[in-house]
Amino acid sequence: MVGAVGYFGYDFFMSHFGPAPDYEGEGSGEVQVEIPDGSPISEMGEILTKNGVVKSAAAFSDAAGSKTLQPGTYTLRKQMSAASAVELMLDPKSRNGLTIREGLRAGEVYKLIDKKLKLKAGTTKGVAKSEVKNLGLPSWANDSAKIKDPLEGFLYPSTYSVGQNAKPSAVLKQMVARANQVYEKVDLAGSARKLQLDSPMQLLTVASLTQAEGKYKHDFVKVARVVYNRLKPNNTETYGLLDFDSTVNYARSQSTLDTGSVDNLRNFNDPYNTYKFKGLPPGPIGNPGEVALKSAISPAKGNWYYFVSINPEKTLFAETNEEHERNRRIYEKEREKAK
Repeated sequence: MVGAVGYFGYDFFMSHFGPAPDYEGEGSGEVQVEIPDGSPISEMGEILTKNGVVKSAAAFSDAAGSKTLQPGTYTLRKQMSAASAVELMLDPKSRNGLTIREGLRAGEVYKLIDKKLKLKAGTTKGVAKSEVKNLGLPSWANDSAKIKDPLEGFLYPSTYSVGQNAKPSAVLKQMVARANQVYEKVDLAGSARKLQLDSPMQLLTVASLTQAEGKYKHDFVKVARVVYNRLKPNNTETYGLLDFDSTVNYARSQSTLDTGSVDNLRNFNDPYNTYKFKGLPPGPIGNPGEVALKSAISPAKGNWYYFVSINPEKTLFAETNEEHERNRRIYEKEREKAK
């Protein structure tokens, strides 16, 4: 009788307080799992459980302990022990290391994919153009015939798992899916309405401008405000023109500080040229990251129309061109000192 009670007590204890349900072994097959930025270990475990990788989130949390696991897209196996899953996720090869940095243009992303998959230059660009309707873009994307690349702004900066035999279209779909996930999470459509923008695409464009024009992330909220201030048609500083070199560089597929004189730029006839055409360019000019996106959604309050970065700790913002010219002279002096 005592033995039966003892067995019952042990069984009750294990079912309520014992080890969390777990698979045994290394697992089998292959499954790709997306771990979003900012996911705690518990959330990672839930994602892996839903994808059939581990048996329970609790087992994964126990196995992970205090280890640091990175967000990204992982290639894992079905029905792995939690310890095996953690070990594999700590192996850089499980993510296959294709990292898209913040602000990178779509054209540069295509080149990275070609290089990663050892494809002929231009292959991924061709796939992006021919299969754009099959890559999962949201309904509000590509809302202007003047957009140069419909995928611009939808190749979300992150680290992706890209196997040797992956297809370019599959890699692009991963990136677009990641972008959709992020944009839904921050309610891009609702935020655009609150900011009185015409579409989520416009908000994404503001984020890309903030990313391109801002030199340091801690300044992004102020840079975003400069964008919105310049967009005001009644402003007497830029009169609705953004006057951003970054948009000229995008239009010319270049990256240079020397874009030419303002007079010449006013005559450059390209819809992305914000020295000639008022308002936002037709679409994003790069793929903004999280900080730029959140800054565009919640910009700082201020009446600035100009800014110049002196050093990593100091960016000078100005409300008038006269004040800005004084700041530019400070910038020039600092540059001379650094030589």
